[in-house]
Amino acid sequence: MKNKKGDSFLIELKDVFKHYYMGENVVKAVDGISLKINQGEFVAIMGPSGSGKSTSMNLVGSLDVPTKGHIFLDGEDISTFSESDLAQLRGQKIGFIFQSFNLIPNLTAKENVMIPMTFQGISLEERELKAEELLELVELGDRINHYPNELSGGQKQRVAIARSLANNPEVILADEPTGNLDTKTGDIVMHFLDKLHREGKTIIMITHEPELAEHHAEVIYWLRDGKLEKITKKKKGKKYVDGEFKKMAPKWK
Repeated sequence: MKNKKGDSFLIELKDVFKHYYMGENVVKAVDGISLKINQGEFVAIMGPSGSGKSTSMNLVGSLDVPTKGHIFLDGEDISTFSESDLAQLRGQKIGFIFQSFNLIPNLTAKENVMIPMTFQGISLEERELKAEELLELVELGDRINHYPNELSGGQKQRVAIARSLANNPEVILADEPTGNLDTKTGDIVMHFLDKLHREGKTIIMITHEPELAEHHAEVIYWLRDGKLEKITKKKKGKKYVDGEFKKMAPKWK
C-alpha cells in the first residue's frame, strides 16, 4: 500500500462494509468506505449521530471485524486475523481513548495505566516505573495513587491518555475525547493529543464537533449514513482550502 511519495500507508480501508441484522432489518453502519491514513497524520472522522464514525473506529481498532472488505495496518490485512491475533494487535500497536474514560474504579491512576502492560510480559517493577513516567508526561505525577472518583473529568481523561501510551502504540484512537468535558478542560486534553502528534504518533479522532476537527486535524473524513461523503485536507500552516470546511460544517450544526 503506497502513497504518492512511495511510502507505505499506515492504515487503509478498502471497500469496507459493516452491517448489523435486527430481525428482517439491516442496519448499514458502514457502507462501502475506502480511505488511507499516513504514518504521523492527525485525522478526524466527522459526522452526526448514526453516521458510522464510531463503528469505523472500532473496525480500525480491531474491536470489530467487517462484514465485507479489507482493512490493512502496516500492510497486513487485519480483516483476516483471528480473535487472538486481533487482541495481540490491539495490545501492541493501538491505544484507545474513550469519551467515558473507561477507567477501573477500584484501581489507582497508576494501576489503570499499568493494565495494558500486564499482558505484554513486562515485569511489575518496569510496569510501575513506566506508568509513573506516563502520568508525569500528562502532568499527573501528584495523582498517581488517586482513584478515579478522586479525579476531575479532565484528570480522568489524562489518565486515559497515559494508559493509551502504555505499550508505545503506533496509532492513538480517540473517540469523542472531549465529549464529557467543559471547554477549558477539553482544550487541555487536546493540547496533549497535539503534543503526541508532534512527536510522531498517528492520531485518529472521532468527533461531531466541526471546530475541534478544523483546529486540530490535518485531514477530515466526513461520514453520513455509513458512507464517506467527502475528504478535506489542510495545507501546512493554513486553514482548509477553497472554503471546503465552511461548505461542509453547517451540515453538522
